[in-house]
Parts: sequence; C-alpha cells; structure tokens
Amino acid sequence: MTRHLIHFGLILCAALPATATEQRQLSAHAHGTGAFNMAVAGEAMALELTAPGADIVGFEYLATSAEDKALVVAAMATLQDPLALFITPPAAECTLTSAALDLEFDADTPNADVHWGRASHGHDHDHSTHADGTEGNDKHAASHSEFHAVYEMSCAEPDALTHVTFDYFEVFPNARELEVQVVTEAGATALSVTRDAPELHLKDLF
Repeated sequence: MTRHLIHFGLILCAALPATATEQRQLSAHAHGTGAFNMAVAGEAMALELTAPGADIVGFEYLATSAEDKALVVAAMATLQDPLALFITPPAAECTLTSAALDLEFDADTPNADVHWGRASHGHDHDHSTHADGTEGNDKHAASHSEFHAVYEMSCAEPDALTHVTFDYFEVFPNARELEVQVVTEAGATALSVTRDAPELHLKDLF
C-alpha cells in the first residue's frame, strides 16, 4: 500500500515533526491506543489512522477461522467510510476522494506477508480483497497487528471545519484513545482524543 498519498506527502510529512512521522514499532503499541494524523490546507484534507488489531477486531493474530476472517473483512469495510467514523460538520461539505487500507503484522507472525482485507479505492472506486486459506497456523502465537488507513478528502467549505466528532469509539468498543497530530497552514499541534472526550476542536488550530 502506498504510504503517502499526494496531499498526505506534501502536507503532512512536510509539516509534522520528524518524530511524528516515524514508523511505530508494532511490538511497542498499547492496546486501546491508536494514532490519528490530520492535515488540512485549503479545501484539501488528509487523514491517517493506525490502530492495534485488538482495538478494531479484538485480536492481533493472523485470522484463520471463518469467524475471525469475517471480522477482519467487516472491519475493513467499515474503515472504508471515514466520514462515518470521524464526523465533520455538514456545513464543511467534506467528501472522500480516496482511501488506502491495510492490515499489517510484525515480522514474527506466521504468513505475515498475507494482508487480510487489503483494500483501496480512489476516483475509480477500485476495490480488492485478499484472503489466505492457509491452515495449521497457531493463531495464538505471539504476534502484533495494526490496521493502517490513509484517506484523502475535499472540504468545499473549510471555514466550517470547526470540529471532528470521533464516532470511531462507538464503532470500535475496544478503542480508548487516539494520539492526534493536527497539521494546518498555521503549524502542527499534538493532543489526544479519548472515548470520554471524543471531540477534536479545530477552531483555534487554523
């Protein structure tokens, strides 16, 4: 999966401090806590979500059973619609232009090169899903997984983009907190959004 879409590369990577754009080690993540990056410049907005598998589907091993595979596929379908997870004001008229999703495993996971439910779409709305039928893996082997999503959006009325409400926490009950980096033309800000306080106020950041 392409890590940096056009706006994400130009806006987010150029503006965030170096430590904010470093790849997090899968083995070091904390269950319940994910990372959310947001960049806004004019009408263009880019979002990046990285969340432990436990937060999204309740486990981090490679899915092999039909039940676990169904959970992953359903989660990827849900993540395809970020505007249902990260609610922007209707007056901002934000629309999704492209999305790229992946489920990543650490190097010690059996068949770690198999990406469950990998999907992407852009203006042509292409969609692909890959599933591995390999059996005999010990699903309880020590492993770590993360869901990773990068979105590009367009907001026709950026002045109305005053806040974002994180319904993400309602959709994914295991998620408790997102460490947030917000980049605007005014600079970069680090903060957190939690299940108990699921709203990001942007008015003072632009």
